[in-house]
This record gives sequence, C-alpha cells and structure tokens, in this order.
Amino acid sequence: MLFNNKTKQIAVRLKKKSFVTGLVLICICASNCLASTENDQENIILLGMSTALTGPAAALGKNMLDGVNAGFYRINQQGGINNQKFKVIALDDGYEPHLTVPNMRRLIDKHKVLAIIGNVGTPTAIAAIPIANDKKTLLFAPYSGAGVLRKKPPDRYVINYRASYAQETAAMIGALVNHAGIKPEEIAFFTQRDGYGDAGFNGGIVALKRYGLKNEYSIVHTRYERNTVAVENSVADILLSSIHVRAIIMVGAYEPSAKFIKLAKKNGIDALFLNVSFVGSAPLAESLGNDIENVIVTQVVPHPEDMSLEIVRNFQQDIAAMDPVVSPTFSAMEGYIASQILVRSLASFVEIPNRESIIDALEDMGEFDMGLGVDLILTNTDHQACKTIWPTVLSKGKFKSFAWEDINQYMP
Repeated sequence: MLFNNKTKQIAVRLKKKSFVTGLVLICICASNCLASTENDQENIILLGMSTALTGPAAALGKNMLDGVNAGFYRINQQGGINNQKFKVIALDDGYEPHLTVPNMRRLIDKHKVLAIIGNVGTPTAIAAIPIANDKKTLLFAPYSGAGVLRKKPPDRYVINYRASYAQETAAMIGALVNHAGIKPEEIAFFTQRDGYGDAGFNGGIVALKRYGLKNEYSIVHTRYERNTVAVENSVADILLSSIHVRAIIMVGAYEPSAKFIKLAKKNGIDALFLNVSFVGSAPLAESLGNDIENVIVTQVVPHPEDMSLEIVRNFQQDIAAMDPVVSPTFSAMEGYIASQILVRSLASFVEIPNRESIIDALEDMGEFDMGLGVDLILTNTDHQACKTIWPTVLSKGKFKSFAWEDINQYMP
C-alpha cells in the first residue's frame, strides 16, 4: 500500500510538470504566431472601402472593387512597394448612407486602414466626408462627381480622380446646343432624389444659364427615390409637359434609368437620353438589351477597349491575370486608375507611409502622365486629378466612343 501511495504521488508530480511544460509551449507558440501576424501586418498597406455590394447599385461597387484589386495585383505579385503589399477590406453599405457611417468608423478605428479608396455614391460620400476629416484619414478617388467632394480650397483628406458631374452635364449641354441645335428649354432632367441627383441637376442648370437660359423653373425636372425603380410618375411628368422635350439628361442608377428609358420609348417620348458616368455603362447596356440604341453615357475614363492607350493595355492584362472571369468595364477601369495613381505616389517611399504622408505624396505629384492620353494633376490646391470627359453611345448592346461634333446623327 505504501508503495502504491508513493507511486501515485510521483505520477501526480509528473502530470503537473507535463501540464506546465505544455502550457509554456502553448504560450511560446502563441507568442510566435502573434509576432508572425504583427510582422505580416507591418508588410501590408491596408486600405478600406465602403461600397454597394448588394442592392440596385451592386454592380458598380463590385466593378469598382475589382478594378482597385486589379490595380494592386501586379505590384503585389512583384513583392509590393518596399516589401509592402496592398490589401483592401471592402464593407457593404448597399448604397445607403446610414450604413456607410459605421463602415467608415470600423475601417478606420478597428482595422486601422491607411486610407479609404473607391467608395461608391454621392449620398454615401456625404456621410463619409465628415468622418474622414475628423479622423484625419484620406478618402481617395470616391466614385462620385459631386461638388461636395470638390470644395475650394479642397478638404485635405478628400482627393478625387474623376471629373465632376457639373463637368459631365456641361459637356452634354454644350454638345446639344452647339452641335444638335437644341434650345436650353428643350432639355429635361431625370434625377435621383438625393445629393447625387441634386449635384447633377444643379451643375446642369449652371451650364444651361451659360447658354442663355433665363428661368430655371421652365426646365422640366422629374425625380425618383433612391434604391427604387418607381419611375412611372417621372415618365408621366415628361408626357404631360407642355414643352417639346428633345433631350433628357439622366442622373440616376442603372436599374431605374433603364426602366425609365424603356417606358419613355414605349410611350412615344422621342428624345435623346444622356446619362452621367455613375449610371454604370455595362449594367445599363445589359438592362436595355440589344434593341435600344442612341443612349449616351459620358465617361470619366477612356474606353476600356482602346488598346492604343498604355493604361488600357495594362488594365486588360492585369484584370485578366487577376481573374479571367471579371469583365473589364468602365467602372472597373476607374478603380484600376485610382489604385495605379496611389501606387505611383508611393513608389519613391523609403519609409512606411502613414495617414499624413500619403496625402503629401499625392499632393506632390503635380502634373503627371498615367497613359490615358491626357495629363493628370494633383497639388495641394487641386484635389481632382482628371478633368476630361469621354462621350460614348449605345449601339447593338455596347457603348462605343464618338465625337461630340457627331451628336446630331444620334438625335431621334
């Protein structure tokens, strides 16, 4: 019995010793794993995006995200910048501002992103801007041409790639008046009832006044609610107007815009339909089908099939290498250009970029060439890199480039 008790005591001591040894080993492994994770994080340039991945504008968000990731793909394959690779955390806001706010805070406060890139939408941008300014975190290349993103002098923490909606609508109106012989009063507006629609409409009115419009209230302006396709009343507004509307400038999302065009044509509205870039050319063309033609979309990037341009060749190559299934759309190309500008701005960095130095790097770019066929510019007083508009027109289910001087041939 004594021998048995002693044996039990020895066994217990050995068991305790094994437990402590095992605990020490677990702690060492956990410490090593944590150190590995921290080292991995140090080798990542982490960026955030709050965008529409579900809902009526989902195609725009997904295309923009694909383009941004494609822009980082090659540089990551080559080891990154100073051994730092780019990574994007994308959170879905469904194109709803009340979801953008927590997404922005989560990306900045929890994930500690270096910057926000490629957010989609004007109403969501209106919600994101004060957070970016308050948190002193860059909001870069949002997919919106709204004036709220283009203050003068500019917000330090808001830097754009694309031309503004005011510039897009001004280009449309100039072509309609100068080349199609349309009077300002013969141009109507179909817009989304929010900051996005207001930005496009207000910019258009400013342009119309430059061409002699005396009374802005004489312009037919019909609206629909965001994230709906309730456009029947808008079609009725055009039909009931006493003015012969010859052109309709559209500031909307692709689903309601496509429905509006179809209903308008079905009900005998004989007008030219002109959309700003945010509509999304690829989903709009898919929604309209092959039977509807002579619908115009202004673009803020060159045509993604124009292989004469270096940026297009690189875009096509990189997006195919990243994922052959992804379509090289206008929206994806915008995301690609945005990420390429960011890569260019950080190319000469020898230290780890922070939230202030990345802005300094972008502002220091001055005038630069990204292979678009036009020069871009970023300075501390100019936070919009591109001012160029590329017009396209729908033909046989696809958008093709054309010259504004030829717009008359597309008039009904």
